[in-house]
Amino acid sequence: MPEDIKRIPVPDAKEMYALLGHPVAHSLSPAMHNHAFEKLGLDARYVLIDVTEEELPEVILQLKDMGYGGWNLTMPLKSAMVPYCDTLSTAARLCGAVNTVVVREGKLYGYTTDGLGYTDSLRDEDAYIMPENSKEDPIPKMEIKDRVMTILGCGGAARSIIVQSAMEGAAAIHVCKRKNASFDEAVAFCWQVSEETKTKIDVVDMGNPKDYKWAVDDGDILVNATNVGMEGGDMSSPLPAEYLRSDLLVSDIIYHPLLTKLLLDAGECGATVHSGKWMLLYQGAAAFKLWTGLDMPTETVKTVLR
Repeated sequence: MPEDIKRIPVPDAKEMYALLGHPVAHSLSPAMHNHAFEKLGLDARYVLIDVTEEELPEVILQLKDMGYGGWNLTMPLKSAMVPYCDTLSTAARLCGAVNTVVVREGKLYGYTTDGLGYTDSLRDEDAYIMPENSKEDPIPKMEIKDRVMTILGCGGAARSIIVQSAMEGAAAIHVCKRKNASFDEAVAFCWQVSEETKTKIDVVDMGNPKDYKWAVDDGDILVNATNVGMEGGDMSSPLPAEYLRSDLLVSDIIYHPLLTKLLLDAGECGATVHSGKWMLLYQGAAAFKLWTGLDMPTETVKTVLR
C-alpha cells in the first residue's frame, strides 16, 4: 500500500469529507466547508488528502472502508475518478470529469459542480467589480439563458462551464481553442454536448486573434478559462484589449490575482467585470448541498474567502 494512503485522517466526526488531489495544501476548501459545518451545527469535518493518480484506486477503497461520506477531486484526478463511479450525473458524463463524489449505501455517485459554480456566481452581485468609469449599475442575478457565450479554452473547467451553460439554455456558445493535438477531441466534445442539449456550439481556432474576433463580437459574455493571466505564469491577457467593449460582460475564472490583465482591460473600456473568486464558493456550495441536503451559508462563508 502506498505510504501516502496511511496518512488518511481517521474519522473524528460523524461525517467526514475530503479533497483529493496533488497538490492540495493550498486549497481554501477546508476553510469553507468546516466554517459552514460549524455555522449549521453539523458534526462533520473536511480534510485534505494528497493523492496521485496511481494511488487513487486504493485511496477510494480506504475512504469507503473508513466511512467517508464523500469527497471532492481536483487536478489531476477529475477524469481519473470517472471509471470508479457507479453512477454519473448528466453533466459529469458529458464532461468526462467528476469533482464531487457522494457515497450512498456503498455506491459512488459522481457529479461535476464546477459549471454550476460558475453560473451560480453570475447570479451573485458580489461577484461583479464595476469599473470607476462605468455608468451602469452592477448586474445582479444574471442568467445564462438566451445569452451568447464566448469562452476561451476547452480544458476541464471550461468543459464544465460549457455543459452547464448549454443545460441552462444558452443561445449559443463559441469555444475558442488553440489548434493543437487536442483540437479534434474538443470538437467532438462540443458536438456531443450540442447534440444532447440542442445548443449551438462551435469551436474556433484561437491561434490568431484575428480569426476569432468575430466570436468575441458576437458574444454577450466572454469567459477566460485558460491559465493566461494567472499569478506565477503568463500574466498577460489572452486577447487584445481592443476586442473588448462596454456592453460585454467579461469573466475570468482565475482568482489569483483577483484582477487579471483581461479584467483590468475590461474595466478600462467600461465593460462589466465578473470575478472568478465566487465560482470557487458556489462549486463548493453545490457539493455541500449534495452531501448534506442543506444550503451552505454562503454569505458567512464569503467572510472566510475574503
